[in-house]
Amino acid sequence: MKQLETLEGIGGLLTAFRKLARGRDKITFIGCPGWCNPFAELLGYVLRDAGKEMVFIPNLRKELTAKVEMTEYGMQLGEMSDPASDTVVLLGGLAMPKMEVDVNGLIVLIGEVTAGHDDRQIIGVCVGGIFQKAGWDKLIDFDYLVDADMEVTTYVFK
Repeated sequence: MKQLETLEGIGGLLTAFRKLARGRDKITFIGCPGWCNPFAELLGYVLRDAGKEMVFIPNLRKELTAKVEMTEYGMQLGEMSDPASDTVVLLGGLAMPKMEVDVNGLIVLIGEVTAGHDDRQIIGVCVGGIFQKAGWDKLIDFDYLVDADMEVTTYVFK
């Protein structure tokens, strides 16, 4: 693994993702419900005018695949859809120990989603190195890994 570029903040995360999604036809986000689907919606927002179909699979439940689509409220999950695509984006919440996601089941799911796509691409998007901490960077055949880091400061004025 070698470093491609370094960007900062939420804008940097979105820019990095948009660059990687260029030339891809359909994007299937896989993540845990509640934690990851807002990230799929945020990442999908930068592609809202790109003509790409985007879907979200909660955990490993491909039968619950839903479209990620633009609404009057921004990007949101919509109607059920086909999970098959040329691009899988794994969201870091999956690798959190408390989520208890079976990485081998995830690898099988990736194969099912990308079956028939010789040019498949697997992108990981995480915060705080969670894929590396879980060792998934050695288990999953990532093409790219976008790892964001955030510093959070809370101020009090009273």
